[in-house]
Amino acid sequence: MAERPVLVVGFVTPVLAALGETEPDGSVILVEEPDVIRKRSLRGRLAGTALVRELIEWEYAAQGTADAFYAIHRDLNPVAVVPLIEYATPFAARLAERYGLPGASLGAAQILRDKALLRKVSAAAGVRNPESAEVSCAEDVLTFMRAHPGPVVLKPVNRQASVGTQIIHDPAEAGRAWAGCVEQDEGIFVHDRPMELRMLVERYVSGPEYSVEMLVRGGRPLFVNVTGKQLYPGPRPVELAHVVPADIPDDLAGELGEQTRRVVEAVGFADGIAHCEWIVADGVPHLVECAGRIPGDGILEIIHRAYPMDLLRAYFTVMRGESPPEPPRRAARGAAVRFVPMEPGVIDAVLGVEEARQVEGVFLVDIQVGAGHRFTGLRSSWDRSGLVMATADSPTEALRRAEKAADLVRIEVRPDQ
Repeated sequence: MAERPVLVVGFVTPVLAALGETEPDGSVILVEEPDVIRKRSLRGRLAGTALVRELIEWEYAAQGTADAFYAIHRDLNPVAVVPLIEYATPFAARLAERYGLPGASLGAAQILRDKALLRKVSAAAGVRNPESAEVSCAEDVLTFMRAHPGPVVLKPVNRQASVGTQIIHDPAEAGRAWAGCVEQDEGIFVHDRPMELRMLVERYVSGPEYSVEMLVRGGRPLFVNVTGKQLYPGPRPVELAHVVPADIPDDLAGELGEQTRRVVEAVGFADGIAHCEWIVADGVPHLVECAGRIPGDGILEIIHRAYPMDLLRAYFTVMRGESPPEPPRRAARGAAVRFVPMEPGVIDAVLGVEEARQVEGVFLVDIQVGAGHRFTGLRSSWDRSGLVMATADSPTEALRRAEKAADLVRIEVRPDQ
């Protein structure tokens, strides 16, 4: 009799590669949107892969599709249902409920997928949120800016990867910002069906930014990490670097963990990983947003390098309904990821990659662009050219090494004519 499979919803290359080192061959059934399978050539990429038993095409980002999936695939008898990407979380939560397995809970997943709703629910639980309002046009943004003087952030209610997000400093910028932000093309990473356009404007909070990664079982935190982050300069709040653990006082780290626990409790999140983003202003954490899934941007990998534990394996253990080993309370070392900037234009050459790999502590240099690639400017996380990861005895030194290596990579461009 075949081993009960793990249903993984959403394709993430490094995560599946990592799972291949810990999960048995043939133990994963991957569920992905038909458009994404086609655009990313997943059938060819997965051909001969020992880990993935089956690839099922399913429009999981549409409402009601989890129940339809269950009706057709009731006999799959999975041991766990695990979402890997943002748009898969409600589907996976509902499917886990239908199979009687651990999961976030559909209610929690739906709140976390809706940034406007998350603001209301978390604020009711006493979590500090910036003033915000849903808006449907540039004039609505102007109305909000008149009532709340100072810079604001315009962003979608229901997107990921900083898509359609911009900081607006001057009311005169509102019209142009609106036009730019409602263009939300995510290319090969999402299905081709239209997605509902809902926008949120909120007061811009200035201060250092962090994320909290929390492993939760039965609504109780098992593991908490605080990640420090840096952003690219400019109006698009896209992450430039992450460092684990954040080099901050214990009391601030504890407060960020406590506030994340309050968010988890407020939305009724049961089992899985919560990835909450915060800005600390005047010593007070303000909620940016929270996702009920594993973090992106290489954060999972640098947590694995910094702590004496495998967070991905612990996550899958929780989703099976089992107890992972007692997780560590502190990191053993520092780890960092730094993205490699580039200027707009057409790439002529990418140089210095091998030199970057020789920097002490660097364990990954991954450049995802090459000659002929056209770059029109940084609009979201999907536009970044590549990254460097490094470890060291301290977070500060890990970030320094990653920055040094990233600086050695030279992406030469010519003007796009």
